[in-house]
Amino acid sequence: MIKKLLGALALSLTCSVAFAAASNYELDTAPDRINNMASLQNGAKLFVNYCLNCHSASSMRYNRLTDIGLTEEEIKKNLLFTSDKVGDLMNIAMRRADGAAWFGTAPPDLSVIARAKSTNLGPSGVDYVYTFLRTFYRDTSKLSGWNNAVFPSVAMPNVLWQLQGPVTYTNTLTHPVDKDGKVQWERVVTTYDAQGFSESKTEAVQNYRGSEKTEARFQYTSNAQQTQFDNNVADLANFLGWMAEPDQLLRKKIGVWVLLFLGLFLVVAWRLNAAYWKHVK
Repeated sequence: MIKKLLGALALSLTCSVAFAAASNYELDTAPDRINNMASLQNGAKLFVNYCLNCHSASSMRYNRLTDIGLTEEEIKKNLLFTSDKVGDLMNIAMRRADGAAWFGTAPPDLSVIARAKSTNLGPSGVDYVYTFLRTFYRDTSKLSGWNNAVFPSVAMPNVLWQLQGPVTYTNTLTHPVDKDGKVQWERVVTTYDAQGFSESKTEAVQNYRGSEKTEARFQYTSNAQQTQFDNNVADLANFLGWMAEPDQLLRKKIGVWVLLFLGLFLVVAWRLNAAYWKHVK
């Protein structure tokens, strides 16, 4: 039994390492807005308007959004399609077979995507979603016209492109190459303009003592545009984090009371123990 548990633990750690190694793009930390009802409501609006066309959330009902401060009337007026009811699941009309035919792979259900993308002792799934949605760039070599720094060659196009606006992406790769049996380091700088056309420059790096690394930089039209887009993506990522576990806010509140009770019970048990043994020497 112990061997099986150790094997399962080793497998889970291996999977986490493999996942982290799949992309060497460092994930950003998403703002913690899980207790911000206005942020969650904006995230719900963005999710319905931009995500719920191709991605379903079949484990979530619309009326559960009352937990983030929305009334059923507000849900009906602002978030429901004409034929949907407030008690319905967040399903979509597109079939998985159609999605696979159109995009090359069926768009995944997003009910628990934030938990699915979490890593052991590493970035959270909210961090992954937050970084993923902010690292799309135009790439004319792809069928969709888009690429992603976190998930290279992703089949999904950038559905938030209107909110993001024009972006220039620069990728800098420093890596070793074998030339005439001798290892040399070179730096490749690839720039994608706002239309998706790329230009690469390669230069030799002398006396380099580091390791292979990739650096990425996104250039927006203005800082105000980037700030607004980052705020919207943060709200959307936090909503997906809430949707993956809607009871987490209640669980945390109950947890505080449980800890207080255990602390009080510890004091009572300690005094009771002292009273019980006071005549024993």
